[in-house]
Amino acid sequence: MLTLLGFCVIDFLWLSLALCFLLAFCVHRLSRYLPTGCEHSKLYILFQDLIRYGKTKGPLKRDHWLRVFDIPKRWFWHFYAISVGWNGFLIVLSLNMIVWGQKFPSWLTDILGFLTTGGPVAVRQVPQVSAVLVQVLLWVHSLRRLLECHLVSVFSDGVIHIVQYIFGLAYYILLGLTVLCSDSLIIEGGSPAFPLLSQLRWYYVAGAVLFSWASLLQHRSLVLLARLRTGGSGTVETLAHRVPSGGWFELVSCPHYLAELLIYVSLGIVSGSHALTWWLVVLYVLFNQALAAQLCHEFYTSKFQSYPQHRKAFLPYLL
Repeated sequence: MLTLLGFCVIDFLWLSLALCFLLAFCVHRLSRYLPTGCEHSKLYILFQDLIRYGKTKGPLKRDHWLRVFDIPKRWFWHFYAISVGWNGFLIVLSLNMIVWGQKFPSWLTDILGFLTTGGPVAVRQVPQVSAVLVQVLLWVHSLRRLLECHLVSVFSDGVIHIVQYIFGLAYYILLGLTVLCSDSLIIEGGSPAFPLLSQLRWYYVAGAVLFSWASLLQHRSLVLLARLRTGGSGTVETLAHRVPSGGWFELVSCPHYLAELLIYVSLGIVSGSHALTWWLVVLYVLFNQALAAQLCHEFYTSKFQSYPQHRKAFLPYLL
């Protein structure tokens, strides 16, 4: 049925995730209109516990049993370590296929076949230049974030839910597979269908430029956040939350989340407008980051009375 509608298994997965986070965003925004007392119900607290992490969990009055499922937020680096290792491995396999004509392992082919057709496939996929470029940029992004977790960010005692932690680990594994699934070049053999140089397109450069700019925006935003807790010498002086300022913080509360969205948009540009699967990933990132930014924005506005009123949560002048 999904195939008849133009969707494959991987498309359905990302569309489902996007709709889940859109629903969560809408439910959270509408929760302010709940009757008095509903915010103390177990169902409401469980919902908020699952969508919040870090500082945004602070205002939530959770039962002791919910805290059993807390994982340190500083373990975020695990996600990027998994991504660097897994996506690096997939890059090696892709390059081996392009350069040496070596086919993907049968277990990987079976997984890709299930995610794209719902069953095994007889043909073998040879990655296009666009797919390899997306793989490399995704790996660079993950490596940068891994280094930033260790060398830039200053984590407090914030926590994430164990469900969020497990989801984060699985997310980057699925993301690497998605790059290969969104690759449209299917041929029967182990060599490229046409010379690599003839595959170069102008939008590869456009996507790479946007990727570089968005990565720089995210890095600078994370540096500004870290400086709120460090002194001039770089040593940690406090773990308290302060009002961020400077850069794109003058426009939105979470420019690092906006940059994350732009990074995925840039990868979509590199993959080409035909790659429906990747644009479903972008849709998921949009709703996911919008929800996280809205929660952070509400935290700032409730904690700091002098918080700039003109500052939006996620999208300048809009949201």
